[in-house]
Amino acid sequence: MKHCMGLVFGFSLVIILGGALQPGLGVAEEKATVPMQDLRAFAEIFGRIKQDYVEPVADRELLEHAIRGMLTGLDPHSAYLNADEYRSLQVGTTGEFGGLGIEVGLEDGFVKVIAPIDDTPAQRAGVQAGDIIIKLDDRPIKGVSLDEAVKLMRGKRGTSITLTIVRESEKNPITITVVRDVIRVASVKSRILEEGFGYLRISHFQSRSTQDMLQHLSELKNQSGGQLRGLVLDLRNNPGGILNGAVAVSDAFLTDGIIVYTQGRDATSRLDFTAAPDDVLEGSPIVVLVNGGSASASEIVAGALQDHKRAVIMGTRTFGKGSVQTIVPVNGHAAVKLTTARYFTPSGRSIQAEGIIPDIKLSDIKVTSVKGPDLAQVKESDLKGHLENGNMEKDAKEKEKKSSEAEVTLSETDYQLGEALNLLKALYILEKKG
Repeated sequence: MKHCMGLVFGFSLVIILGGALQPGLGVAEEKATVPMQDLRAFAEIFGRIKQDYVEPVADRELLEHAIRGMLTGLDPHSAYLNADEYRSLQVGTTGEFGGLGIEVGLEDGFVKVIAPIDDTPAQRAGVQAGDIIIKLDDRPIKGVSLDEAVKLMRGKRGTSITLTIVRESEKNPITITVVRDVIRVASVKSRILEEGFGYLRISHFQSRSTQDMLQHLSELKNQSGGQLRGLVLDLRNNPGGILNGAVAVSDAFLTDGIIVYTQGRDATSRLDFTAAPDDVLEGSPIVVLVNGGSASASEIVAGALQDHKRAVIMGTRTFGKGSVQTIVPVNGHAAVKLTTARYFTPSGRSIQAEGIIPDIKLSDIKVTSVKGPDLAQVKESDLKGHLENGNMEKDAKEKEKKSSEAEVTLSETDYQLGEALNLLKALYILEKKG
């Protein structure tokens, strides 16, 4: 791969390691003039606040408010980070931090849950992707900055907070009490779904996600005799994370070509990220599961595998967060998080506000077994005295029965995953016949 900078895509956790903006984003373009009249207005308002506000306000506090307003007025992801916020952001990318375990963004002045993180207090309490948080304890948060809302939700382990939530499926607001804990996110999980067919879940792209994924794939291969017949890559409710992680995950399954590229306001600021000539699955089919909680870095992976026709994307349209945030340290302790570019899939699609449209649209529905009288048709094997099939061993019959039972259980517990497995099996069968 080339141009592997430390860019990060996400929501409450976004970072680029380094202190310079991208090329083409210099101090002045075409010697733009300073708007003196507006600066005079700013100075006049600053003086009026200092003189007439009901309580004394320190100059530093006023200037910080001004900087925050200047950045939050640009877009939902640009922000000013003071020393504590900057430190929390850096800690968050390592996969361990204190709080509830949700990724959030802003929508119409309220905090929107992008996705609850797997195995965290928020997920266990029932918080769902798409929930709109309107109160934290008794405090309304309309108009509160995203950073301030995140700060309110964090706290000491064992303390609780009550979220008042508006949910599309509920007529009235609901309240959910969540007990804070230290959030240690295991970003990669895996298991064998059926002989030869693996399942890999990436819940968040962290600094170790790629290494962990390769380790899990190695274990899945060992459990399958050295080679997988197919893989389900689950990116549902994956809110993003480190760009290098998304690039490396995509690269593991691709053999050449562009994975993603970024483009800023200057034509010369384009950065291409390309794949190396290796495929860890050696061409075995892949189905990628996505939904409305799949955002940013997870959309990069889905878009790259879709454009290269390396995987079938299944589920619902993704979130549509396709902008690049650059973290620029200032004053040695604080930082500015600034949107500096958009990212594009290999075919040139911008995902910003559009998302990835699955190849196969599949809603997340609940399937239950229908219990009733056994009216199954009589088969030859049910007839008394039928001839045995000499080519079918007893073990093979038992294996077929267990496989059928496993499919029913999987469809009932996770319909989308069950359908993904069925598609993988079909792709494997067609590949063998070809």
